[in-house]
Amino acid sequence: MELNKYIDHTNLKNTATLKDIEKLCNEAIKYKFASVCVYPYYVTLASTLLKGTNIDVCTVVGFPSGMSTKEAKVYEAIDAVEKGADEIDMVINIAALKNKDYNYVKEEIEEIRDSIDGKVLKVIIETCLLTRSEIIKMTEICNETFVNFIKTSTGFSEYGARAEDIKLISEHKNDVLEIKASGGIKTIELAEEMIKAGATRIGTSSGVILMNNNEEEYHDII
Repeated sequence: MELNKYIDHTNLKNTATLKDIEKLCNEAIKYKFASVCVYPYYVTLASTLLKGTNIDVCTVVGFPSGMSTKEAKVYEAIDAVEKGADEIDMVINIAALKNKDYNYVKEEIEEIRDSIDGKVLKVIIETCLLTRSEIIKMTEICNETFVNFIKTSTGFSEYGARAEDIKLISEHKNDVLEIKASGGIKTIELAEEMIKAGATRIGTSSGVILMNNNEEEYHDII
């Protein structure tokens, strides 16, 4: 398994410094990760540091609560793309989902999708706050809106990714939709469990640890 290609190398600490983001990008280049994931404030820097590589710049919208208005989220997304973001990880309005205002949830996703000029869109549903039926409903909405990924978690709530939730999503997603597992993935065993369950991306701040623990396999792929 080429684990590095699954990893969105992440630093979403609100104390992250310029040096931290430079380190993140240098690590991404070294290990050839799929992307780096940073706050919008650091998109321009990350985009500059990764110019000429095949590593995408990912950022977050409506993060972490998802409770800003859809107009604010659309603006965030447009601004991020203009500054160099290749991928947008947006948090849904969980309250709207709980209120069964599915039209709002769907329209919000569609408006962001349509505003980002074909860039990759990942929809964070925060599985730890949802019932099984709500996870299924969000999977159906992501199917209907033709987004690129459904993402389990922000990593800032009660718990992160669980294999059982990824399996549930896998059972209800279409052939186009991919799954990003995120939150609490700090070991090779857990990363492999997520991939086996159906994840095609792993969001983690422990990418280097995972690669060092997987060093023999890594040398096989380079």
